[in-house]
Amino acid sequence: MANKTITFVTGNLKKLEEFRAILGANFPFEVVSHKLDLPELQGEIDEVSIKKCQEAARLLKQAVIVEDTSLCFNALCGLPGPYIKWFLDKLKPEGLPRLLAGWKDKSAVAVCTFAYCSGEKDNVILFQGRTKGIIVEPRGTRDFGWDCVFQPAGYNKTYAELPKTEKNLISHRYKALEKLRNYFIENTNN
Repeated sequence: MANKTITFVTGNLKKLEEFRAILGANFPFEVVSHKLDLPELQGEIDEVSIKKCQEAARLLKQAVIVEDTSLCFNALCGLPGPYIKWFLDKLKPEGLPRLLAGWKDKSAVAVCTFAYCSGEKDNVILFQGRTKGIIVEPRGTRDFGWDCVFQPAGYNKTYAELPKTEKNLISHRYKALEKLRNYFIENTNN
């Protein structure tokens, strides 16, 4: 089983880099990436992840993993949520804290969902990680999405200000990948 590959559907090299760094060398599969334009679906976090994974498995006809990342502002009842990519694209990092200007509550939850499907007709399995934090004015590098405005709970630095190795030990992506890694390790040794 160690020679099997899983395709991580992403064209984002930063996500691929973090994905591989967090999984580490002991992951029982070779991870390859494939850029695929999947439809941007609407819905709740789990439903968007499931539909994206099913579509990727249908198109590629192989085992796939897709990721969906959400940034949920508590004052806005979970928005932008899975639509953060579009909010960030239109408002840039500076615009995200402005969305909360009228609220005292600046808290947010970063959610990463990895969805795995072993084939076109198989069920999708979800692995989700959550990290609580607050939304702040942009600080740190701007090379990875909204990292510069998300300050995880218990820290005085944003994701962008933390060393990558430290961020990779506390992030929502790390928490989701820990679940994914454990699933594959447990299910490949049987």
